[in-house]
Amino acid sequence: MPDADENQLPLSAVLTDIANHGAARISVAELMQRFGGRAFGALLFIFGLACLLPWPPGGTTIFGFPLVLLSPQLIIGASVPWLPEAIKTRTIATADLRKGLPKVIPWLQKAEAISKPRLTLLFGPVGERVIGALCLVLALILILPIPGGNIPPALAVATLSFALIQRDGIIALMGYAMVAASGAVLALFAHIIVRTFEHFFAVVTGA
Repeated sequence: MPDADENQLPLSAVLTDIANHGAARISVAELMQRFGGRAFGALLFIFGLACLLPWPPGGTTIFGFPLVLLSPQLIIGASVPWLPEAIKTRTIATADLRKGLPKVIPWLQKAEAISKPRLTLLFGPVGERVIGALCLVLALILILPIPGGNIPPALAVATLSFALIQRDGIIALMGYAMVAASGAVLALFAHIIVRTFEHFFAVVTGA
């Protein structure tokens, strides 16, 4: 069971404790329990970070799917995140966490050191729904098999969710800028694909 004061600990401290988890594996349900009242933001943050990793084809689809489930719950104003039992009972090897989290935690600690609650108007009922809607769009992009296209939207999800945890409006604005950048990258990628097919069609038909 998590300590009663765990909700007061920085997210980096909670993640350090998870990385030092004594058992060989830890379930998603236990992660949700450890995150406590910050479970929404923390889960979005974790799955967003997971989508940043260089997975083989289909990897971001696996981690993007929980984002598709969680984001609409922010939109409707749910206070407690819900995930299907099939996902909650899924376990993660502690050894894998020890490989990845120590690389993330120092950067997270630096971000926590400079972040604080500000521009909290951005996290009212409307603001949280806007973040949920943007994360949903980004999650739908993440589950698409776009080579290299996972980095901008995954970074945007991680930034927005961290802002949600810290109630830091400045970081939220940075997240919104990353959303715009993700849209620009996706539009450029779509343009390249369309032009490639047009060129291929012209060569085949002799047009």
